[in-house]
Amino acid sequence: MAVAATSATTTTMAFTFPMQRTGKILRRSVHIFLQDYHHFTSTCALLVLPFAVSVLLSQSFIFSSPPSLLPTIYYRLRTLFDAAGFPASSEFFNILNLKISQTISSSFIALPFSLTFLLFGKSCVVASVNHDSAKPVLPVSFSSFIVTYKSILATYICNSLIILSANATALSLLFVAFNCLEAVYASNNNAPHDFTMLLSAVLYSIILAHALVVCNLALVLSGSEKIGGSVAILKACVMISGSTSTALSLAVPVNLALAATEALFHFRVVRYHQMRSLQRFPVAMESLLIAFLYSMLIVLDTIAGCIFYRSCKEMNPPTIDCNEDGHHCQIEIGNDRKCSRHHKTEIPKKLQLECR
Repeated sequence: MAVAATSATTTTMAFTFPMQRTGKILRRSVHIFLQDYHHFTSTCALLVLPFAVSVLLSQSFIFSSPPSLLPTIYYRLRTLFDAAGFPASSEFFNILNLKISQTISSSFIALPFSLTFLLFGKSCVVASVNHDSAKPVLPVSFSSFIVTYKSILATYICNSLIILSANATALSLLFVAFNCLEAVYASNNNAPHDFTMLLSAVLYSIILAHALVVCNLALVLSGSEKIGGSVAILKACVMISGSTSTALSLAVPVNLALAATEALFHFRVVRYHQMRSLQRFPVAMESLLIAFLYSMLIVLDTIAGCIFYRSCKEMNPPTIDCNEDGHHCQIEIGNDRKCSRHHKTEIPKKLQLECR
């Protein structure tokens, strides 16, 4: 009885601690946002506003535009899925194909705004929220802003490759799983397709969610420590160890809020556009207001990422040292933990990971 009670208590503590930490990070983020509300809304949110407008317009009108990029990508992916052996009548793969096509089309249209205005806003937020003090550092110097932007830009390009690799990995695993299923049930038509599709959806979501939270932390880390590219992503992978559940729980409310804003834009703006309403000026003002709300959510998400980065750095502070030749880097995990693991890898720099 005592052992069962102890194990139940341990499980409850393990479940509630990430939730408590997530709530604390969100409260701290909202406090910092409201503490310097005028700066974050008049500078950072306005920088992100063109990106928000491009995303909302691309996702809302991508189906109605005649020379749309979406049908081309959709039929290309459908041909690829059919060649891979995925069931053509599967509703899961039809929805997955549609969402991937919509994401690629929207990302392609908004790419110039992502590389400029989105990263401008994130650089302004990261440079403002100083990690060595409790209050944001205002105003942000131009030189600090440029250095932060260059680091975040290099990491953002690498993040795009990581997201593509995560999608390719997930689809490859689904391809292997369905082909093994077809081989096992070759002579039987009662293959458990529904159960396999459910597992496929869970597996795809897990892989993509973990890749996204690592990439978000890598962006904040690169802007804070002025390191960009693959080194920032590797350091984010080391730093997020033990805090993955907190990162995922932080991503849920922000993504729900962004999805709700997109739905509001579609309901209030796109619907009136399809109805060909004559009240164009009020609809245009309302669309700008919704886009500004979308940009403020992105700013708040970046502030939460900065607080989460500070929390991970306090719990598990990694240090990185590079030799003068630039071909050897060492990442140390933690200060007080003792570990006998010694691992070397050859990705693009020779990294030595060790715990002391």
